Amino acid sequence: MALTIISLIKQVPLPTEMRMGEDGLMDRTKAKSIINIDCQFGLEAGLQLKKQYPDARMIVCSMGPGSFEAALKTAISLGYDEAYLLSDRKLGGSDTYATGLAISTMLKHLGFSKDSKEPFVIFAGRQTSDGDTAHVPSQVAENLGIPQATFVETAKPDGKGNIIARRIIEGGYQMLQLPMPCLISFTPTGIPPRKPSLINAIRARKTAATVFGVDDIKLGTEKIGLNGSPTIVAAVANIESERPPVVLSEGQNEAALVDSLIENLKKGGNTLVRKEEKEKKEVNAPDFPVVDTRNDNRHILTWVEITNGSIARPSLEIFTPARHLADQLGNDTKIKTVLIGKNVASLAPTLFEHGADEVILVEDERLEEYLVLPFSDIIAQIIRVHKPEIALFAATTAGRELAPRIAVKTGSGVTADCTGLEIGEYINRKEKTIIRPILHSRRPTYGESKLATILGFVYPQISTARAGTFEVPTRIEGKTGVLTPFKPELSTDDFRATILETVRGDGGLQNLFDADVIVSGGRGATSDGLALVKQLAEALKQAGIKAEWACSRVVVDEGIAEYARQIGQTGKTVRPKVYVAIGISGAIQHLAGIKEAGTIIAVDHNPKASIFRNADFGIVGEYQDILPELIERVKKGFTFGVDAVK
Repeated sequence: MALTIISLIKQVPLPTEMRMGEDGLMDRTKAKSIINIDCQFGLEAGLQLKKQYPDARMIVCSMGPGSFEAALKTAISLGYDEAYLLSDRKLGGSDTYATGLAISTMLKHLGFSKDSKEPFVIFAGRQTSDGDTAHVPSQVAENLGIPQATFVETAKPDGKGNIIARRIIEGGYQMLQLPMPCLISFTPTGIPPRKPSLINAIRARKTAATVFGVDDIKLGTEKIGLNGSPTIVAAVANIESERPPVVLSEGQNEAALVDSLIENLKKGGNTLVRKEEKEKKEVNAPDFPVVDTRNDNRHILTWVEITNGSIARPSLEIFTPARHLADQLGNDTKIKTVLIGKNVASLAPTLFEHGADEVILVEDERLEEYLVLPFSDIIAQIIRVHKPEIALFAATTAGRELAPRIAVKTGSGVTADCTGLEIGEYINRKEKTIIRPILHSRRPTYGESKLATILGFVYPQISTARAGTFEVPTRIEGKTGVLTPFKPELSTDDFRATILETVRGDGGLQNLFDADVIVSGGRGATSDGLALVKQLAEALKQAGIKAEWACSRVVVDEGIAEYARQIGQTGKTVRPKVYVAIGISGAIQHLAGIKEAGTIIAVDHNPKASIFRNADFGIVGEYQDILPELIERVKKGFTFGVDAVK
């Protein structure tokens, strides 16, 4: 079989050197660059697949400035054959929608589409460190009309023209079968990337990338670049999360250090003061006419994710911002919720009681489990009929791949991982108009130091909300609404990818949102596979405390824990009464997920770890010494000041 293996990569600044400009865009001018970490795992996956297909053609592609050729040459030095770079000033300022369109157009120019006679597979990274949206892989796949699998750990051919992929989901994993051509995006839990060989490094020096401009690939400028993108960055505000200086334990041994921690907790006094700079309003706003661009687009659409026959908590959380937006919009704005599955009508009353005004019901035996192709097709059809002005999704593994694929179908932009959603206005100085109302989607960027406000100008305005950010609204027993059956048009192509197996864990995702105490482990607590972290959480449970264990991103990336346990910017946001960070360095991406914790306690051997600058109480010491002492104290009644559940 004449297989072509394509890897999509991006060159990104080192995370430690990234800076945010006043315009809300990343300033890369002084930062050293590397191939995005997730993309490196995609590159390696391509090289692993070549072992099964020695004659496979190996292609690497990227989009960006001319300096990106360095990353492409690195891919050549690893064993890739050809390199292509899409580079044009007209692409400057492109959002993810425009980026996905441009990359897929380049691939079509190279002869790759769903109708290609020869099979191909596209590998990509899950997301990039400078954006963390995870949108582009889904958007490239939709533009090409091919199936996809995201958040993938492993991918192997079955010898029958299919790829078998193991995909991370909340609480476990799925085994998917995808026919080629297909696109697969990898998490850093796959096979670690190799180092360049000498012979390939020499070959890379002599191999130049083929550089295309937008005219070369016959890409119009209507939907690319800053002006053609359906979303823009409208404002950037500073975020400051202030805690009093950490109170460190004192003592000559682990027992004394734990005694000191207990005494410090009893004294209390450390309280979180969170400051969020508000958007600056123009003092002398222009006297432009107000324009409503919605036409007949009205109401708010949400999607309900079903896991193990139950409504996923993040899907209920969405009702809180949805109701807030509906109240701001007024004029009897409704919340319409899409419920898809097999025999799921019985869940509609719960949705009504949590805030839905209308439940759009799609039932089909083939839809018992979520699959991105039929679900995106169904929701796009519903959008065309119901014409919502806003569509909201939870930023789960499913929501993060579903929303961008729907956006391509509807021509909309997407804002990822939002922590704030408001109705506002946009002053269009070029057209001398004020667009009102318009959705202001706010998402933390650059490791939570800035809060960017994103506006979308194509309806529906689509946003995903970070799980755990919003509270589940109070249930109003007996509240009812309108149940509207919807019969979508589905084709066999919608079911090209099939689920071979679904394995879910012990419900850690739900427990993390409900926990009063979370014990979380980082790289510095993995020498025992997080055994002591889990034992401390279990001891608290035995003491009657609502406790759960969690981890940082690096622990998931190393395959030690499942994604459902990940806390941080690309994981879950939690609000426990007490968060105990064990061996966690304190990267700003992790702090994003714990900033609302009542009390943060840190244990780390490095006194200069940044976690101590963001914690209330701390112990400097080896976790192997401190945690057994803490576990014993918990068994004797110490519960970090949290009362047991009665």
